[in-house]
Formats: sequence, C-alpha cells, structure tokens
Amino acid sequence: MHKQVEQIQEATVLFAGDSGDGSQTIGTQMTETSAIVGNDVATLPDYPAEIQAPAGSLAGVSGFQLHFSSENIHTPGDTCDVLVVMNPAALKVNIHKLKTNGILIVNSDNFARRNLRLAGYEDNPLEDDSLTKYQVFPVELTRLTGKALEATGLSTREIDRCKNFFALGMILWLYNRPMEYTMRWIKTKFAKKPQYIESNILALRAGNTYCEATEQFATSYEVKPAQFASGKYRNIEGNMATVLGLITASHQSGLQLVYGSYPITPASDILHGLAQYRNFGVVTMQMEDEISAVGVAIGAAFSGALGVTGSSGPGLALKSEAINLAMIAELPLIVCNIQRAGPSTGMPTKTEQSDLLQMFYGRNGESPVPILAACCPHDCFETIYEACRIAVKYRTPVIFLSDLYIALGAEPWRIPNLAELPKIEPNFQTEVGGFEPYLRDEATLARPWAKPGTPGLEHRIGGLEKSDITGNVSYDAENHEKMVGIRAEKVARIAEDIPPTEVFGAPEGELLVLGWGGTYGTLRTSVEHKIDEGHAIAHVHLRYINPFPSDLGEILNRFKTVLIPELNSGHLLQLIRAEYLVDAVGLNKVQGQPFQVFELESKIKSLL
Repeated sequence: MHKQVEQIQEATVLFAGDSGDGSQTIGTQMTETSAIVGNDVATLPDYPAEIQAPAGSLAGVSGFQLHFSSENIHTPGDTCDVLVVMNPAALKVNIHKLKTNGILIVNSDNFARRNLRLAGYEDNPLEDDSLTKYQVFPVELTRLTGKALEATGLSTREIDRCKNFFALGMILWLYNRPMEYTMRWIKTKFAKKPQYIESNILALRAGNTYCEATEQFATSYEVKPAQFASGKYRNIEGNMATVLGLITASHQSGLQLVYGSYPITPASDILHGLAQYRNFGVVTMQMEDEISAVGVAIGAAFSGALGVTGSSGPGLALKSEAINLAMIAELPLIVCNIQRAGPSTGMPTKTEQSDLLQMFYGRNGESPVPILAACCPHDCFETIYEACRIAVKYRTPVIFLSDLYIALGAEPWRIPNLAELPKIEPNFQTEVGGFEPYLRDEATLARPWAKPGTPGLEHRIGGLEKSDITGNVSYDAENHEKMVGIRAEKVARIAEDIPPTEVFGAPEGELLVLGWGGTYGTLRTSVEHKIDEGHAIAHVHLRYINPFPSDLGEILNRFKTVLIPELNSGHLLQLIRAEYLVDAVGLNKVQGQPFQVFELESKIKSLL
C-alpha cells in the first residue's frame, strides 16, 4: 500500500535496552547513515557503569540518542520524537524523554511479569492507561526476528541478538533511510563469521518489510540534507578527534608521539585509537598505574618527543605531583582530562565539568599550568592541536579538558587542509656556544629544549628549584621567588598568543551567556532562540581558560548581566568573579546529565 511521506526539518530518536541489546550499535549505524545522506547529526550515548548488570534491571539500561536535521544543530536534542525500548527497564528509565504524542516502539515480548517486577512496575504499562499521551506501537521483536531467521540454523540465543537490527530496519523505514550503508557495515564487521552476516541483514530487511507490509505506521518522514561548507567530511567522536589531533600535531612538528596511559572511562578510547596508528610512528604504552603513565610521558618529553598522557579526574589526582615535575622542569607535556562525574569513582559513565578547580589548583606550591577546553566532538581536534602548539612553544605542561558528553558524542567534521593549521616548531637547541639550560626566550620566556646526550648541552632537570640561567640546584630565597614569578609570567604571556574572543549575538546588551566545555551546544541553541525573539543577548564560549583571553574583561563589562551555566557547583563562576570582580550569575547542575535547552531558556527568561 502507498504510505504518506511527510517532510520534517529534524528528528530525535532514542534506542534503549539492556547493555547487550545492541542499542549503541544500531544508534551508531543510524548516525552514520544520517551523516552519509547529508544530515547534520549530534549524538548522546548513555552507558551503564556496571560491566554485567543483571538483565532487565534499571542499572543495566544502555541508551543511544541521535538528533539529525536539515539545519545546523548543536545538541542531541532535549526530548525525542521516537523511543525504541527493548524491555520494561528501558521504558522506565527513558519514558520521560519522549515528547507528548511521540512514537513509542516497544518489544512487547519482553514485557513478561518477571521483567516488569525487575523494572518496578506493578502493572503492565502496555495494558493500563499510563502511556495514553504517546503513540504506542507494541511489536513482537523477539518473535518476529526468530520467524525471519528460522531457516538460518542459528541457536535461539544467536537469533535473539539480531533483534536490534529488526528495530533498526523499522526506524530506517520510518525516516526513509537507505539500508545499504548498514548492510555494508555488517559485511565488514562479521567478515570472519559469515553466518552472522546473513542473519543480521535478514533481520534488518525484516524490520523494514514489517513497516512496509503492515498498517502500523500511516506516515513515514523525510529529513532533507543540511547545507555544509564545501569540503570533505566524516562523522567523528570526540575521543577520535583527539587522537587525530595528536597525530597531526606530531606530524606537523616532526616530533614522535609517545602516549602513556592507564585505562579509565571515558579516556580509554584515546589509548585504543592511538594504538591503531603505529605505522605513523605513534608509541602507546599502557602502564601499570596512573603515576607511571605520566612518568613515561615526561621522560619522552625530556628526550625530545611529544609526550602525552590521558585520564579522567581520579587519574589526574594521582598524576598531580608528576605534572608539577614537568612544570618546574619546564618540559612540553600534554595532559588530557576526559572528565566524568565524581568525586572518587563517582559515576564513571556520566558527564560532569567538576574538575576545573582541580586543574587550576590541584598541585602543591605555585604551579601555574595552561588549560584549554574543547566545546564539542569535532572541536577536540583543533583544541588538542592548539594545546600541543602551546606546550612546545612555551615549554610547559598544558591541560586539555574534554568530558564524557564530548568524548562519546559524534557529529560531522570537516577534514582540514594541513596548510590551514598553525605551525608547531620545536626549535631544539643545537648550538653549544652560549648554552645555558634556563636562558630565556625574550618573547615567550621559554627555556631551551636540548636533547639529552648531545655533547656540550648536558643539563639537570628535576623537582628541586633551579638557579636562574644556570639551572643548578638552588635554595636561595630571592632566586626561588624570581623563578616562581618567571614561570607564572610565562603562562600569563600565552594570553598574547590567543586570538580575539568570538562574541555570538549582540556586541553589548542585556545578557551575556558565558560557558566552557560540553555545554556549548545547549548554550548556543538557547541564545539563538532568544535572539530570534528580539533580545540583545550574546554567547561567549571559552577555549582558553588559563590564562583567560586578554579581551575577556572588556567583553564582560559590555553586558548588564553575565550568566555562567556549568555542570558543576560553580567553578568558572568563582574564577570569573575573582579575576574580574563581576557579579556573575550561576546556573549549576550536578546530576551526571547535560543541560537541556528548556532549562537554559527558562533561566535566561527569568534574568531578562
């Protein structure tokens, strides 16, 4: 029968089920397909913290939210148009995210009494009136998948694992997406297990045919391609953008990349990603603990390589003494902190921005370190590249901040031309005559970078205070104060190397929304909406947090009110108030979840 096709501007889909139900897999495939057909996309994977949570439990629910559009978008969406749930627990955890009159696709085969009890339901929500405000479509996903694959010879368990592709086939039909890209991925993924190629493709087709042959959905939807600047694009996650940024910095500088790490969520993917690029001269070392991981990176920096280490908040607590060593030894070191909800182990698979003050002050003594923060997945490439440039130019550790929301999210990324990138020039000391290990560059105050073992360039490094110029160990009081001042001034001078701050919206007016990190998309979207309503407001998002841009104070003074939304208790708010004596207003959320656009718009409305 002929089905009506309705053109829409955007859609948000959320897949949810047990961690073994394949929600992440089909969410990623829907994302890749949407990107390939030309939509702008933004994603939010949501993993359970438990490795093997009990099946059907609330703690074991895994989700993947995708927002795709024919217009430029910044967030994975507040609420979803379609929610696909594999069991009652997934429904219980995510039903509040579905819009009124949204489409709810339910694997009704899993709504047996036991699973309902595990999710905390007294009655079956498919049979009472609790879901009347949604368009509910119960589908026997498990039975129908089994029927479609009964001739494959697979076991019942193997067949059951294919039901996620049945669900994906339905969603591809609902939004008029082609199946060919997913089929190609299945053939590559299961190249060594051809029996799974046939079964998953059959399930995918069965889900698509089910929608075509039944009257479940009277309408399908079409989202036209978005308009992008010309260039070559790929879909990219934040951690992979970080990987490629580091490799590019290594290539552009001519420095070998050495990455020392210890596995931790959500930073581990950087280690995994870099390990795949050994053919580019990348050295990855999975160490026995966080301290040795940063130690090997410092050793690499001393020897003339691009030393990098990465972790999350708990690991950075352990690395703090060694970062101090790199700071006082004045060696280029890149420290990646992919933040998650704390304190301590906290909530390892949830997002937060609560490490900012730790990065500023979490070291003993006077220990200033530059801090840069990426704002979205593709921005990780430019930000980590810039962190490498600053570290090499100024001979200092640099902290790169991302967070779980950025690291695991995905969006289109325009692959840059290498000629567009700023130069990274190590400028190793080679001249023996006149060499002193702490003789300063007049502009940057950087000391020479001399490779150990070079005749005539022997010098000391270490954690003890050094004498100005000579680098000899010194306990002189005045020399210590002078060296502390020099190291602080060196970091402060980086502000002169920062481009002018972008102000989106009104150059002056009622309200400035100031943010950093992964809140970018929500803040930009909220400000765009208010500008469209005629308000004189603006948005500034900081990449450079230490030092602040030299023009930031002047920008702040052009607005009556400054609002600083953060996924913490007010870290940037404290820093801005202290530095600029501006009575900024905070909006704080510490729930392990990102801001929703409506939360920002409500706060902006109250201030206006």
